[in-house]
Amino acid sequence: MVSGMEAFARVGEAIRATTSKLEKTRLLAEYLVGLDDATLPIGAVFFTGRPFADRDQRKLNLGYAVIRDSMIQLGQVDEQALGDAYLRHSDIGDVIEEVLAGRTHPVPTSLADVLQTFIRIYEQRTVRKKTEELRALMDRLSPLAAKYVGKILTGDLRIGLRAGLVEEGIARAFHASAPDVSWASLLTGDLGEVALLARGGRLREARLRLMHPLQFMLASPEEDAAAIMRRVGDEAWVEDKYDGIRGQLHKEGGRIVLYSRDLNEVTAAFPEVVEAASAIPHDLLLDGELLAFRDGRVRPFFELQRRLGRKVVKAELRQEVPVIFTAFDLLYLDGRDLLLEPLRERRRLLEELNLPSPFMLAHLIQAQTPEDLDRIFDDARARHNEGLMVKDPKSVYSPGRRGLAWLKLKKALATLDVVVTGVEVGHGKRKHVLSDYTFAVYDERADRLVNIGKAYSGLTDVEIAKMTEYFKSITLKDYGRFRLVQPEVVLEVAFDAIMESGRHNSGFALRFPRIVRIRTDKTLRDIDTLANVETLHRAFTGERVQLVESAQSQ
Repeated sequence: MVSGMEAFARVGEAIRATTSKLEKTRLLAEYLVGLDDATLPIGAVFFTGRPFADRDQRKLNLGYAVIRDSMIQLGQVDEQALGDAYLRHSDIGDVIEEVLAGRTHPVPTSLADVLQTFIRIYEQRTVRKKTEELRALMDRLSPLAAKYVGKILTGDLRIGLRAGLVEEGIARAFHASAPDVSWASLLTGDLGEVALLARGGRLREARLRLMHPLQFMLASPEEDAAAIMRRVGDEAWVEDKYDGIRGQLHKEGGRIVLYSRDLNEVTAAFPEVVEAASAIPHDLLLDGELLAFRDGRVRPFFELQRRLGRKVVKAELRQEVPVIFTAFDLLYLDGRDLLLEPLRERRRLLEELNLPSPFMLAHLIQAQTPEDLDRIFDDARARHNEGLMVKDPKSVYSPGRRGLAWLKLKKALATLDVVVTGVEVGHGKRKHVLSDYTFAVYDERADRLVNIGKAYSGLTDVEIAKMTEYFKSITLKDYGRFRLVQPEVVLEVAFDAIMESGRHNSGFALRFPRIVRIRTDKTLRDIDTLANVETLHRAFTGERVQLVESAQSQ
């Protein structure tokens, strides 16, 4: 009987082969039922495409170079052959399977063996040692099993099995309620633990835990005030959408941890927030925004970026880029889970905390009509904010969900007419078409085109397929995945902000660019200039007056 990593891979291939969600969950459920208690949590987590559970803060930090070097050594191929294989597949797992065909020495390898190798890779501090560990693991796997190790390492199985379907598979396997499985997963951050709880009929024992990141509740985008009011009702709670990073603060006793939206720990980058939190006489979990804040005003995001990724923040940087934590939600307080309490109650409890500086509360205002919302939006834009967060005061907190209880009112700052200078092969269902467009504006002073952004959303599959053939016909140089093209296709692109950036030779980058349409009515002579971009940037980043409200003033 096939077991271990080989069985995992075969089930993965069966799931990949069907487009039916019901069949995918049936196959997964059948697999999970057959695992013992020691292996079940590993298999459940691996099928999310991760080596470790969400709540586990260990990151392998395994770059492509480690996978590449392991494949070159084990498969006895050169880098060119590996690159050619990737161009054929656009999936590192498929590349591994092709390159290792007939090259490995398979022996029975359990999921626990694979997990232990992942742990050793995490513990190694040099690329050479990491490569040796990975190569040794791949050598004792079949090419098919190695393929799925590669997929787990890159964080995407690409078999049409997202975390939600894994939850459904667990529910089906152990005759549990799918909503109960989902809720337990959100609370614990560990689908492996959830699978064991489901098997034992103990899902209701799942509890929110501090010191592991909780999935953030997300807002659905909307550009029409009337549509928002229809969804929220006749009372909308409105906050400015600030230009920072989402932050989640956990405090339990004397221990304080900050997590960012990607669920990574960022505690070390914001020591003043940690120091202030230590004076709060409560165990709690706050949701909010970390902002650069100086002279009573919120500063542009690019200033905050100087703090990100820091393991040590020196006094000089703290003085140059001071920060605040703008709190807008309270999810846990002194042993009380508040997720299912209405926002109105959570906000009341938040205001009663009297948080010390540099904590502040998000400015809150109410709207009853679309006209109110449009007026508030215009005021927010006048303060140079990106838009508004609109919330139903009756809403519960739904971790990881993007529902209609929280809505994000964002209107494009402006649009620019740009010219495409380069195109790139896409990923997933677009791996055979040129779907990612690099675009430029005209620098009149230097008489040249300067790149300012890259977009891959806004066009239909039919438009992309048609443009793929056209871009092939005007290719100046083919670099494999990327093509330099004759600059003649004009696009209208929308965006939410303009930032100074060294990424492009224009010196600027557009935030969240998306293609509005292909401007077949315009030529290269009609595109926007770098001077226009500079004017828009000054308008957006001039003296920013973003409303925040001190907790002490509540």
